[in-house]
Amino acid sequence: MQNLNLIAGSWCPADSGGTFPVLDPADDGLVAEVPECGIAETRRAIEAAHAAHPPFLARPAAERVDMLRRLSALMDDRVDELASILTSEQGKPLAEARGEIAYARSYLDGAAWEAERMAMVEELDPERTGKAILVRRAAVGATAAITPWNFPIAMLTKKVGPAFAMGCTMVLKPAEHTPLSALAFGELCIEAGVPDGVMNIVTGSPEVIGEELMGNPLIRKVSFTGSTEVGRILVRGASRNLPRLALELGGHAPFIVLEDADVELAVAGAMSCKFRNAGQACISANRFLVHEAVHDRFVERLVEAAGRLVVGRGTDDGVDIGPVIDDASMAKIDRHVRDALDRGARCELGGGHVHIDGLTDRFHEPTVLTGCTPEMLCFREETFGPVCPVMAFSEIEEAIRIANDSPFGLAGYLWTSDRDAAIRLAPRLEVGVVGINDPSPVTTYTPFGGMKQSGWGREGGRAGLEEYVPLQTISIGPTN
Repeated sequence: MQNLNLIAGSWCPADSGGTFPVLDPADDGLVAEVPECGIAETRRAIEAAHAAHPPFLARPAAERVDMLRRLSALMDDRVDELASILTSEQGKPLAEARGEIAYARSYLDGAAWEAERMAMVEELDPERTGKAILVRRAAVGATAAITPWNFPIAMLTKKVGPAFAMGCTMVLKPAEHTPLSALAFGELCIEAGVPDGVMNIVTGSPEVIGEELMGNPLIRKVSFTGSTEVGRILVRGASRNLPRLALELGGHAPFIVLEDADVELAVAGAMSCKFRNAGQACISANRFLVHEAVHDRFVERLVEAAGRLVVGRGTDDGVDIGPVIDDASMAKIDRHVRDALDRGARCELGGGHVHIDGLTDRFHEPTVLTGCTPEMLCFREETFGPVCPVMAFSEIEEAIRIANDSPFGLAGYLWTSDRDAAIRLAPRLEVGVVGINDPSPVTTYTPFGGMKQSGWGREGGRAGLEEYVPLQTISIGPTN
C-alpha cells in the first residue's frame, strides 16, 4: 500500500516530514499515515502538471485511449487488493467496494469510447456563414480534482478519465478520510505508462492545498465533488484566476411513489438507492413521498426488507451496511431522527445504534420513520445515513411542490406504472437526474450534475469530456 505522494512521477514525503493518520472507521485502527503536504508541494505538483501538458497533448489520441484501457485492465486485475484498501479506509462492505471499483473502471472505459468518437474539429457550413469557419475543441491544460470520501475511487476516475482522454494533466487532492485508494490508483498510473507529471497526488489540509489549487494561475480547470458549503468556498477562491469549474455538490433526492406504482418494485428500488454505502451517497433517496393509497403497503414492505439488512464491519461476510464515516456524521443522523420523533414522527424500524464489541459507535440501524412533515430536519437537510423518512400525500401537485421545496436539485425518483405520465412529470422536478422506476439513473455514458445549489457543470458521457475542451472558433478570411 503506497503512503507517499506522487509528484512529477516520483513518490515523496511532505517537505516538513509531517504526516496524518488514516483510520478505519469501524474500529479507529491505524491503517496508514500519509504526508501532510502544504503550499510548496502543491505548487510543485501544479508546475509538474503544467510542464507535462504540452507533450501529453501532442501524443496521438489513440495512445491516450490505450492508456486508459490499460488502467482499466489493471484495476480489474487488482480488484480484490483495491477493494480491501477501500473498505479499510472508508468502511463500506467488500461487495460494495468491488462494485465501486467496477463502476470506477467504467468511467475510464467510457471516456476512451467517447474520445474515439468525438470530433475535435468541425467545419461550419460556408453557405450559411458566408466564409470558412472551424470550431475546435482545445484541451484546457493542467487541471485539479478534489474528490470525496464516500466514493473515493469512482469519483476519481470520473474526473481522470475525461481529463486524460482529452490530453489534460491533473493534480489530485483526495479526501483526508480516504487518500489510500487514490495513492493506489497512482501506482497503477505508473504501471500503465502514464507519463511523469500527468498524474500528481497531494494529501494534506484541504484549506491549504485547496487555496493553492484555486489560486494558482497554471490550473485551468477544477473539478470538485463534495458539500455545497465547500463549493461556495471554492467559488470564492476561483474568482482570482477564473478557472473552469465543475461542482457536484449536495443532494436531497425526493423518492415519489404514485398511486399506480408497483409497490414491490418501488420498495426494491428504495432499498437499492437508500441503503447503498450506509446511505452516504449524494443521490440517495432522502425524502420518501408516497401516495396515501399505497402508503401503508409500501411502509410494511420497506420495514420488512430493511429489517433483513445486516449491519457490521465491512470485511465480515454477509454484511450489508458498514459504519458511517465519522462521529460528526453519526451525530447528524441522530439529530435528524430525534428531531423527527420530537415533531410527531413514528419510528417503524430502527432509530438507534448497533453496538458491536470491539468496534466504534458508528453503526446505525436501518431506520424507517412515518408521519414525517416538511418542517422536520430530515426533510430540510441531507441526512447522509440509513434513514427513510416517509410522508403520505394525496395529490401529485402536493408531492411535486414538496419535492421542489429545497435549495438542492441533484437527483429525484418517480415510481409509477404509467410511463408516459412519468415522462410528463419528470421535467417538473427541479433536479439534474430523474430515475423513473430506476434506482440507478447515473451511468458512465450519461451527463450527471445538479440544478440550483447542487452544483455546476456535468460529468459522465460526452458532456463530461467537453468540460475539459473549451471551444475555439477559427474564422478564415480570403488569402488574396
